[in-house]
Amino acid sequence: MPNKIFGYARISSSDQNLTRQIEQLKEYISDSRYIIADEASGKNFDRRGYNTLVGSSETVPLLNEGDLLIITSLDRLGRNYIEIREQWNYITQTLKADIKVLEMPLLDTSMSTADLDRRFIADLVLQILSYTAEKERQNIRSRQKQGIDVMPMRDGKRVSAKTGRPTGRPTAEYPDNWNNIYNQWKAGNITAVAAMNELKLKKATFYKLLKKYEGSQ
Repeated sequence: MPNKIFGYARISSSDQNLTRQIEQLKEYISDSRYIIADEASGKNFDRRGYNTLVGSSETVPLLNEGDLLIITSLDRLGRNYIEIREQWNYITQTLKADIKVLEMPLLDTSMSTADLDRRFIADLVLQILSYTAEKERQNIRSRQKQGIDVMPMRDGKRVSAKTGRPTGRPTAEYPDNWNNIYNQWKAGNITAVAAMNELKLKKATFYKLLKKYEGSQ
């Protein structure tokens, strides 16, 4: 059976467009059935389309030994470089398929498997990218913590020196009809879901306010 070429495209939300990625992939893949797309976050790899390619606990992978997976850029595969490296190794070493990143020619294992230098360079570049991304995440967290630590305190909250406003999520406020709806719910006249709908509150906010309200009585 001849080896197959698959394409993978991803966008994070419906207000983005897959067209550009798919058009790039069509230059290498004539049959659109072999182009798999996801509308999902790149934070992790729990995505329906991607799982059809690499397999899951319930499905066998579409990718087989010798097949080629093409993506337009590395961030279409994912955003977490540590997990990208794990998936890269899984595809190239466990599934024994190849990966080609169009916007980064060095990330291409599709040359002959005898070309160890080519594979070594691709793996090395990925290692460097993973390390650089992780260091940048650490630096960002460190800078954020340093900035928060020097903020003045007001009413128990850190206050931005630039805007003068408290940082963090705003404190949820009780709706005007809270007491009325709360009393109906407490008396068992309405369900919690009905109370949330009447108050126009999400479940987490409703129970947060409920805990605060009952704790103050």
